[in-house]
Amino acid sequence: MLAVVCPGQGSQSPGFLRPWLELPGAADRLSAFADACGVDLVRHGTESDADTIRDTAVAQPLIVAASLLALRALLDGRPASEVVDVTAGHSVGELAAAAVAGVLTDEGAVGLVAHRARSMAGAAAVTPTRMAAVVGGEPEAVLAAIESAGLYPANVNGGGQVVAAGSRDALAAFVAAPPARARVIPLQVAGAFHTPYMQSAQEEFAPVAASWPAQDPALPLLSDADGRTYPVHHGCPFGRGREVLHRLAEQVVAPVRWDLCQQTMQAMGVTGLVELAPAGVLTGLARRGLPGVETVALSSPDDLEAARDLVLRHTTRRPEEAPQ
Repeated sequence: MLAVVCPGQGSQSPGFLRPWLELPGAADRLSAFADACGVDLVRHGTESDADTIRDTAVAQPLIVAASLLALRALLDGRPASEVVDVTAGHSVGELAAAAVAGVLTDEGAVGLVAHRARSMAGAAAVTPTRMAAVVGGEPEAVLAAIESAGLYPANVNGGGQVVAAGSRDALAAFVAAPPARARVIPLQVAGAFHTPYMQSAQEEFAPVAASWPAQDPALPLLSDADGRTYPVHHGCPFGRGREVLHRLAEQVVAPVRWDLCQQTMQAMGVTGLVELAPAGVLTGLARRGLPGVETVALSSPDDLEAARDLVLRHTTRRPEEAPQ
């Protein structure tokens, strides 16, 4: 069984889109994405420095666009519903995963994420906030230490990793005095995402998402809220598109439960996992949280052959099984 997963903010690096633009049609596709979001994705993906692409308003559209460029190269003209058994995205990657599942068009996903990015950048500018990864330690003790420090567990990633988020001063004190047997690593992101600090962003983004064009999912899509697939609803076997967009808006202030997403993938019997560009973080978590699952990080076109081979060996879907 094949899972295709989409990375979140912080996975980007300077120049990472350059090799993708050498593929036939990729430049035209990226140009269409740039028109949809109003961000110069070519320049930011090939020339801009790390500080520039760390800006939330740039990073989020850039990451979603990269994931969808990689997806279309991987599928080579086939619909995702004929290939992918289950999909999920970490944080902003949920919008790319929604496109994998057919809820959003590729341009629609990039356009919608631009609204999300701008609203979250605005919220982050109000109060100086930060995020840091907590690696190791006793899980319950780590969560208790985060709470006692006045912080929030913004991402519960599994494999002994939790991301703490909150005010700049509280996080600095937490970094200086980490929980027992744990390391705290500051992350290069601009705010305390997936916490109450993003309330104004959620209020701004929710009506945009509610009015955005959407289709019902054509394949199983996991939610970061609880790691589950969307419930069957009146002939919609994989849930309703409108519910997906509602949860995407709610997720702006809610923790990312990637640990639960991985648990669901394991329960479903996932045997192979491809992480779309800019890849590496989620395959690393899968190696710890999904033992025995074969993974490919689709970081550049050089990885396409290995990714396509994995797809052929692990997908259980066939064209005749795809929803009509």
